[in-house]
Order: sequence, then structure tokens, then C-alpha cells
Amino acid sequence: MISVVIPTLNAALRLGACLDALVQPVIDGVVKEVIIVDGGSSDDTLTIVDGFGAKFLTAPPGRGGQLRAGAAAASGDWQLFLHADTVLQNEWAAEARIFIEKNPHHAGVFTLAFEAPGLAPRIVSAGAMLRTKLFKSPYGDQGLLISKTVYEEIGGYRDMPLFEDVDIVQRLLQIKGANALHILAAKAATSAERYEREGYLRRVLKNALLLARFHLGASPEKLREAYR
Repeated sequence: MISVVIPTLNAALRLGACLDALVQPVIDGVVKEVIIVDGGSSDDTLTIVDGFGAKFLTAPPGRGGQLRAGAAAASGDWQLFLHADTVLQNEWAAEARIFIEKNPHHAGVFTLAFEAPGLAPRIVSAGAMLRTKLFKSPYGDQGLLISKTVYEEIGGYRDMPLFEDVDIVQRLLQIKGANALHILAAKAATSAERYEREGYLRRVLKNALLLARFHLGASPEKLREAYR
């Protein structure tokens, strides 16, 4: 049913937990295959992938291109694009199955949460969900569940170093309509490492500025340098 595509680059620290959340859905037949598209890892990413039994592909580093390569190799009728540091909650597969049956021509994203204690991560995740609801602008941390037919109709992921997630959703809404994106209740828990390292407020403001520049036409290549 679902091909899960995960781009990696030195993702060993969190990849195991990400894959663990896919084990039962594989057993239940909801997940048909897991495809890892690696951009040249030098850590234990390949060892973890081998232990799980996922398909392993390589591609030049760059999340947009890696996602595109994984989609091209996927055989499922539906595809779930997932970041390597995102862990889906247990109930995600049951909700995804219902969504697929009821919304064959739409796409879904999950509810963002951070795997960090405290008020700051809760505020930031709540803000991200408000942005998703009001402006239909989720980030890739929330995953993207989409049928292969719709994915191909809208042109799939573009080979972009940044904001490939924003770009594909924009095209989804333009082609399939404003109601084509749904928010699933199951949580996608992602790492808060970047926020904790730089400071939550600083990171939020930086992301907002980069997104504004992207919408104003700035090159994703230039924005990628500022994102680091």
C-alpha cells in the first residue's frame, strides 16, 4: 500500500527510532516497502538500514533530489515521505489507512511535536501547526502522505537544496485545490536539536525570514547557505 521514502545523510543517531515506528505497519501490510536514499553518509546509517531490511539507494546530497530518487523507485500506490529524525506515533498507520480510503485525490501531513521537554518546544510546535492550518504551509518534519498518481500529476519533488517541502505543497494546492491538504491527528515527533543549539526564538525567526525570502523569489541555493 504505502512506500515510505526517507532521505539520509549521517542520520544514524535518530534513524533507528524512525524505522522502529514502521515495523508494525510493515507487519500489518500498511507499509509495503521502506526506501532509504542516502546522500553519502560516513556514520553507521548503512548498518542501521541493513538491520531493518530497507531498500538502500544512493543519490547526490540534497533532500529534494534524494526524495525524488526515492519516489522514482517506489512501487506502492501511496508514498509517505519522512525525515530521518521524525518518529511517528503508534496510531499513525491506522489513521493513514482511513485517510487513504476517504481521500484518494488529496494529501496529508501529521501533527508536529518535538521530542524535548519544556514550554518552548510546545509553543513552537503549536505555532507550526497554526501556520499549517491557516496558510497550508507545513514543513517536511510533518511528513507527506500522497498517492503516487497525485504525486506524479503535480510533478513530484524538485531537486532543491531547501524548501522542497514548501514547493511541492504549493503545487499540490494550485493543481488540486485549497482543500487538498489534510492534517492527520497522529503526531510526528521530531528532533529539537537545532532549536536547542541556536535558541528557540532565534531559530523560529531565522526560519520565518528564510521562508519569506523564498516566497519573494530568493534562490534555494543561497538560502541553503543561510540555513546552516
